[in-house]
Amino acid sequence: MALVVMCGQPCSGKTAAAACLAVALHSSSPDLTVRIIDESSLHLRRNDSYKDMVVEKNLRGLLRSEVDRSVSRDSIIIVDSLNNIKGYRYELWCLARASGVRYCVLFCDTEVDHCKEWNSNRQEKGEPAYDTNIFEDLVSRFEKPDRRNRWDSPLFELFPSRDELVETAPVIAEAVSYLTKKVDSKTRDVKVLQPTIATQTVRTTEANSLYEMDKATQEVVNAIVEAQSCGLGLAVNKISIGPNLPTISFIHGKSTLLGLVWE
Repeated sequence: MALVVMCGQPCSGKTAAAACLAVALHSSSPDLTVRIIDESSLHLRRNDSYKDMVVEKNLRGLLRSEVDRSVSRDSIIIVDSLNNIKGYRYELWCLARASGVRYCVLFCDTEVDHCKEWNSNRQEKGEPAYDTNIFEDLVSRFEKPDRRNRWDSPLFELFPSRDELVETAPVIAEAVSYLTKKVDSKTRDVKVLQPTIATQTVRTTEANSLYEMDKATQEVVNAIVEAQSCGLGLAVNKISIGPNLPTISFIHGKSTLLGLVWE
């Protein structure tokens, strides 16, 4: 149905805004499926996820993969992370386009001084916060969204340091209207992204995935049984189950899962 990308400096009010949006969406449509994807949903801590460029890149990859698995025409996915790099927001926009859903950016435009103050308050209270050096690094690399870019549009702007973040805030209401409005041939103010031939993906259902997993498991079992039968009672140490696939090695005399390991 839709992909919402939160954006803003560290400690700018994104998580509170995402929560307000989720509540407002549920209030508007109680049967609506809304999910927030963030670092904590992946069991990751902020400082560990942004301590250097390598782990930060890995974090973006994990978030992107989770979004790719979750985005659909039946739910609204809210990505509650920094999303501070325009190239990364473009990648998320591409995922929305490939899925044929609506897309928007919710930007928490908070002054850096306020962000720094809120981060310090969290540190003093023992709440999740950024180390000072990590905070300063993220602030210096932030790329502000620009509504002229298709991956930053439509852009809904919030000002948490000035306005109270509540689910009834005008900008939140505007975003809810955009995300839930029924679209027909006459609709002009809501854009549903359309996948191209190059971006269309074939998504497997859960039933298909279980079938393929069961089929692959049975093929491995059959290969093991056949190898043992051909061994004429002798000990079998290794089994090849096919080209470009790992070899199965048996460990005799040790207590291991199924008595075998992958090489």
